[in-house]
Amino acid sequence: MISDFDAYLLGEGTHRQLWRVLGAHVGPKGTHFAVWAPNARAVSVIGDFNDWDPSRAPMAQGKANGVWEVVVEGAGNGSLYKFHVIDAHGATRLKADPVGFGAQHPPEQASVVRDIDGYGWRDGEWMKTRADAADRHAPVSIYEVHLGSWRRKYDDGGRPLSYKELAEDLVNYVKYMGFTHIELMPVSEFPFDGSWGYQPVGLYAPTIRFGPPHEFRDFVDAAHAAGLGVLLDWVPGHFPTDEHGLATFDGTHLYEHADPKEGFHQDWNTLIYNYGRTEVRNFLVSNALYWMEEYHLDGLRVDAVASMLYRDYSREEGQWVPNHEGGRENFEAIAFLQEMNVAVYGADASVMTVAEESTSFPGVSQPVHTGGLGFGYKWNMGWMNDTLSYMEMDPIYRQHHHDEMTRPIMWQFTENFILPISHDEVVHGKGSMLEKMPGSEWEKFANLRAYYGYMWMHPGKKLMFMGCEFAQPEEWSHDGDLNWDAASQPAHGGVQTLVRDLNKLYRETPALHVGDCVPEGFSWISNDPSQSTLGFVRYGNKGDAPVVVMCNFTPIERLDFRIGVPSDGVWEEVLNTDAEIYGGGNRGNLGAVTAQATPCDGHGQSVTLTLPPLSTVVLRLKS
Repeated sequence: MISDFDAYLLGEGTHRQLWRVLGAHVGPKGTHFAVWAPNARAVSVIGDFNDWDPSRAPMAQGKANGVWEVVVEGAGNGSLYKFHVIDAHGATRLKADPVGFGAQHPPEQASVVRDIDGYGWRDGEWMKTRADAADRHAPVSIYEVHLGSWRRKYDDGGRPLSYKELAEDLVNYVKYMGFTHIELMPVSEFPFDGSWGYQPVGLYAPTIRFGPPHEFRDFVDAAHAAGLGVLLDWVPGHFPTDEHGLATFDGTHLYEHADPKEGFHQDWNTLIYNYGRTEVRNFLVSNALYWMEEYHLDGLRVDAVASMLYRDYSREEGQWVPNHEGGRENFEAIAFLQEMNVAVYGADASVMTVAEESTSFPGVSQPVHTGGLGFGYKWNMGWMNDTLSYMEMDPIYRQHHHDEMTRPIMWQFTENFILPISHDEVVHGKGSMLEKMPGSEWEKFANLRAYYGYMWMHPGKKLMFMGCEFAQPEEWSHDGDLNWDAASQPAHGGVQTLVRDLNKLYRETPALHVGDCVPEGFSWISNDPSQSTLGFVRYGNKGDAPVVVMCNFTPIERLDFRIGVPSDGVWEEVLNTDAEIYGGGNRGNLGAVTAQATPCDGHGQSVTLTLPPLSTVVLRLKS
């Protein structure tokens, strides 16, 4: 049963291993069940071990305030169960376990007893060195995946791949493509497929859709063996109203705010956690630590941070409650995010936390002790919005909107940024990345290749949603899988090869990643709105060969195009998005150019280039 010390920590709200005492734990004398329901009149465990009869396993309130517990001899690993709650008003509620380690396949709603102790991890070497892979000076290139629609088994009813199959197929593919991390859209158990996991009910249960918990561990272990980190999309911003979930758990607003002006998300028809409640913060912070400790995850990408930070998020005047100072900031949510980051990095500094935050809230990726939120990285939503807006224009108009490509550098080094091309950009009528591009078929592909080249050379870590790497022609649908047939076609395969080569160049060239988050790693060299051309230099540490990048965002080939370079010598053309292997016209600079003593762009020497139409050309100083 729950010890005095555990009860003390639970009461204080500082139990960092909440899952060790709540939930269902198989022991030598049966399974111990414990659940927090302080306002319930009575709670029982019902399950397939007692004919779902609430009279056979009544729970008692023990040492911990508001926690009910019982040991049931007949329950064991794999047993189905629910909590039968007589709530504060005398009504009956059947609830899934908030700290359950497993669940039935939706739409069934029972929790499943899962013994998660004793897994034989084989990733010791990865765990010792993974801090290097998360460092802001390291090459971080993330492949974002929705597990249910990456690939399906059409010889087996069209089902999605299992965790064990993904451990081979997905891991091998991501390794082949040269990404450094896999980011999983939420795998915490969720009832509605159409939410993609962003409306979770079982925060402590890997979804059973792809296999039991130990097989999810197999997947993570396999990724680590391949040298890949695994990040999880984590959703502390809201939860669904499903009756078996957290909503009015014991007849009161236990996890959520009572006032819908604070506790209801109008955008998603979901509920909002009460971050000011000690037990709720403890529940969420412990969950963040749980995924790191029990599943060896290498980081969390926190969803919808902007919606947490502001009390007036998507609300009109009169529909929100100001803070105690009369302002719009959600001080309780800010304190929770800071507490979470301090706890996660305090437990293991080798992981990363990432904020999906779309506003100009200051210090998102700055340390808590300096007033920041404490995240390791922040998605650069402004970069994504501006640059995609530019790329969607007909090239004839781009000269009038050149600042949309250059302006993002003004705030690039205010945070540790990740440049995201995520699932949100290729769904709900937005079209695929290829569809966004203007022009004829060859122009669409050339535009996309030039944009990817620009993205990978631009300061900031990289994130790309699955399917974008081979220019999937259709927008993403969670009901099917990716159009792998398209990937076998030359133009699509060319984009796929380009992304693989971009990842390789990014990883192997210090100048392209060492300075991703510091202004010393970047300088402009050429910027001509009238021609829709822009160029810049990337620098690494002292002694690292600098890289020169030149982009041409018009369908006009530019010959004898002179740009200044920071050093004399031979500059190798290490990548050209117009190369034939990528589906281009193979126009370029014959592998290298030699600097001439002709001042240009503020440098004492320069080179002349052939800039293919709609292309990015990359030069590296030959050592």
